[in-house]
Order: sequence, then C-alpha cells, then structure tokens
Amino acid sequence: MWVVKLGGSLFTSDHLKKWLTLLAEAQSLVIVPGGGPFADQVRQAQQQFKFDESTAHRMALLAMEQFGRMLCGLQTGLSAATNPLQIQEALKRGDTPVWMPTVMTMADSRVEQSWDVTSDSLAAWLCSRIGAQNLVLVKSLSLNYQSLSLDELTTRGIVDNQFGNYLRSAGIQAMVMADSEHGQFSELYGGEMTAATRIVIDSED
Repeated sequence: MWVVKLGGSLFTSDHLKKWLTLLAEAQSLVIVPGGGPFADQVRQAQQQFKFDESTAHRMALLAMEQFGRMLCGLQTGLSAATNPLQIQEALKRGDTPVWMPTVMTMADSRVEQSWDVTSDSLAAWLCSRIGAQNLVLVKSLSLNYQSLSLDELTTRGIVDNQFGNYLRSAGIQAMVMADSEHGQFSELYGGEMTAATRIVIDSED
C-alpha cells in the first residue's frame, strides 16, 4: 500500500487537479492532506490569542480535514476515511480514501501535540498503522536530486522536526516529489523508484 501526502501548498498550485485525477485512479493508495491556508489561519490565531500548543494541534488536525474535504469535493472517486476500517472499505469500493486524521491521532497519546508534528510526520505515522510500505510527500518545490538525506530535508524545513523519528519508526521507503512532477507518478507507482527523490535516512548516509 502507498500513502501520498499532498502538501497544503498545492492549494494554490496549478497542478492540484492533475494530482487528484491520478490518485483517484490508483489502487491501494491513501491520500493524507496537508493543512494549507486552513492551518495558516490556526497559526495566525495562535499568534494573536496565545493559546496553547495542544489546542493549536487539534485545530491543525481539523485544518487538514478541511483541506481533505475540499479534495473530496473536487474529484470524483475520493472519499473521506477516519480509520483503517473505513480506509479498507473505500478501497474495496474502488475509491481512493482521503484520511481525516483527528480521531486516530487524538486517540494516541504518544503523538506529540505541537507544530513539530505536521502532516508529514502524521503521514509516516499512518503508514505504520495501516501497513503501508511507501510514502510520497508531494510539495510545491523543485528538488532535482535522485536522493536527499533526512537531515538535509529537516534542516531546509522541507519536512518537520519530528518527521525523522516517525519515518524511522515506520520502517518504510519515503520519497519527495514536486507538484509539477505528476507526469512521473505513474512510473513511480509502477516500480520505477528513480522517478522521485528518495529520502535517505541516517543509517544509509
């Protein structure tokens, strides 16, 4: 199974609909939505009203769900799913599930409730919960590398500070793709792993 995290930055990308069309046609794949402008509003509200990190974290989860609901409304064949059972039911129907993270995430007290854990980390966390072997992070950027180290991705702010811990725990293969690289996704999904930038964990550096 594959997990594809669609970054919230794709909210303003001309490539968003192309990604949705591709992913709706895929099998054995789950979409994790980013927070996009909905999460930006949470950050702004926290700065203004100074509420705690736990509250902001819960609000950010709902921001992911808002973006996810929007994706479902934009593309036929996508359906919202809150837990592994609903994910499997969607796949059996031939739909591509879009994960709504609040229920599962808040049920696990080990998930840190801070901005250090964003949708990137939660996508890796979900992989370990549903037995996914591959994770693709789709972001509005340009990499042009065959591989990048986890440390470099973290230092450059491409992934959040806790992503490495969740990735190591999941024991999966993870890759990054630019939003403009939708034309290469079918190759990647078909087994051509050089079609994306591979994330190299510390033990492989």
